[in-house]
Amino acid sequence: MSVLPLPGAEAAADEVATEPVPQARRRRGLPGFLRRPGGVFGAGWLVLVVVASLSAPLWRPYEPGQQDTANRLALPSAEHWLGTDPLGRDLLSRIFTAGALPLLASALMLVVAFGIGLPLALVAAERGRRVERVISRATEVFLALPATILLLAVIGVIGNRLYPVMAVMGVLISAAVYRVLLGVAQSVRQRLYVDAARVNGLGSLRVNLVHVLPSMATVVAVQAAQLFGIGLLVVAGLAFLGFGPGEPEPSWGFMIQDASGYIYNAPWLMVPTGLVLALTVVAANELADALAGRAAAPTVRRRRRPLRRAVQAVTPATPADPEAVLEVRDLTVSVDDGPDLVTGVSFSLRQGQVLGLVGESGCGKTMTARSLLGLLPDGVAVTGGSIRWQGRELAGLTEREIDRVRGREIAMISQEPMVALDPMFSIATQLVGPIRRFRGVGRKQARRIAAELLRNVGIVDAQRVLRSHPHQLSGGMAQRVCIALALTGEPRLLVADEPTTALDVTVQAEILSLLRALVRDTGLSVVLVSHDLGVVADICDTVAVMYAGEVVESGTAAAVLDAPAHPYTMALLGANPHVPEGEPVPERLASIAGTVPPPGSWPAGCRFASRCRFAEERCTAPFPALPAHDTGSVLCIRVDELSREHATWEPESAGDETHVQPTPTAGVPA
Repeated sequence: MSVLPLPGAEAAADEVATEPVPQARRRRGLPGFLRRPGGVFGAGWLVLVVVASLSAPLWRPYEPGQQDTANRLALPSAEHWLGTDPLGRDLLSRIFTAGALPLLASALMLVVAFGIGLPLALVAAERGRRVERVISRATEVFLALPATILLLAVIGVIGNRLYPVMAVMGVLISAAVYRVLLGVAQSVRQRLYVDAARVNGLGSLRVNLVHVLPSMATVVAVQAAQLFGIGLLVVAGLAFLGFGPGEPEPSWGFMIQDASGYIYNAPWLMVPTGLVLALTVVAANELADALAGRAAAPTVRRRRRPLRRAVQAVTPATPADPEAVLEVRDLTVSVDDGPDLVTGVSFSLRQGQVLGLVGESGCGKTMTARSLLGLLPDGVAVTGGSIRWQGRELAGLTEREIDRVRGREIAMISQEPMVALDPMFSIATQLVGPIRRFRGVGRKQARRIAAELLRNVGIVDAQRVLRSHPHQLSGGMAQRVCIALALTGEPRLLVADEPTTALDVTVQAEILSLLRALVRDTGLSVVLVSHDLGVVADICDTVAVMYAGEVVESGTAAAVLDAPAHPYTMALLGANPHVPEGEPVPERLASIAGTVPPPGSWPAGCRFASRCRFAEERCTAPFPALPAHDTGSVLCIRVDELSREHATWEPESAGDETHVQPTPTAGVPA
């Protein structure tokens, strides 16, 4: 199959408009952690307690020391909303008057702890192993010190002055803060954008403030929320032991200690103060959990949700294929309360065939492929269209329902094998477990099946590989193991997300040969996501070219790659660095200027129009897909005018670059 660039395809790729892509509009709304019940409760209660405590002198109905001896140990009433203590003092006034001290003292502890631990973590991560060892050994000394004894010693020297005591507590906790933040800072500093900032001349302080700290913000917030709750308990505990403010100044710890003496004859006295303290600590922890949950890795948990089956503006040009095992129609994938990521995607796949999803990064290929297995990221879901696998509808299934299909009937080959394999476990452990789960066999038989699977994917010494760990394998060997892992459930459809991208050319050829053999020998169907047109031409039977979340051209691989009908497909082929045999190598390779428009800023008409040199005014209005390549379709209103049957391309010299203009034949408008 030929994938050589068409005459003039270089022009379609190189001579494109350079209009700026409109910026996607961001939806304004609540922060992510406030969309969780725990986050709403935590933030709301903490704000209430902080505001009420700090403003207590302005609104409290009674002075903290004001006594009403006629209403001692009273239950809640209109005069005293939370009741009174043994001296007839109003509990509501005393609780929120006492709240300022633990809140401010805990905040001071956080300032000291993070003021010491965070800079030390940044310095240790930046300066290298020697500095990190010195700082780590020093902090280990603080971790080994008995904090309770030190605090009591400080109180014995300076008295019941909680602010200095909590500052000392912050110094002791700074060692633990440093240990947590050090690993995060080291991980962030290994990212490419940090290296790029250093190469661009940013100083150490600017790199930390602009690039490192923002990436650590969530971890810092989570740790601060948790330590704030601990600080409240420390302050209350010290006051409970008698190391807090003296009478008549109220404190939560002393009020709880005083209430413990009346636990049998006046049990209500314990409830208001204890409940406020408990809720405040719980609120701090709930807020930390909400922040941590927002930053956690995306999950695949799904609930059944109705699909937004709105009428699509673009109707598929091809009818349903009665022989297809996989039929995708008008698929729409969207972000919750956000823009669509994929719209109106339709394709079909027969048994024993390979379908290639082609396009630039950001065109929706991976989202389309992952939607087949229900593996979309958290906050992203299929909101329209249909995914029919062997006559069953997969769109909208719950996690439990899709689990019966995932792995058993549809499996996935990861792009990066070292990410798909857990470094903590041997290959045998990672293969035997799924085999036993999917096939219901014993451990010995599962190990024999695992060895057979490894031999089927071209691994000769299967027993040695079973005993190995992922880090002991080469990239090609690890990818073969990933293919064997995908076959443990005997699936009928493989979703391969760029399975050869991370491999060298020789190993790529071996993996492609292996996939061809699996398709030929087992009748597998494969959906292949790839940027490499050579790979697509080598293994795929049909092709769907995607751009900005939609299929712009589809058909057999031979028809699409040999005679592309859409300007974007022409541009991709023109940018493919292959030179026909006997022709000189061009001085400048063709490229597609501009970028794929982000979701939320797609135009109403042709989404490639801003980068297409053939675009006209009528391209900006919606239009239907047209039949092409016998069994496929093309989403271009000028397809007939630009076809090879009606136009030829002749190069013209213009300055230092070569421009290729379409020369229409008679009767075809320019």
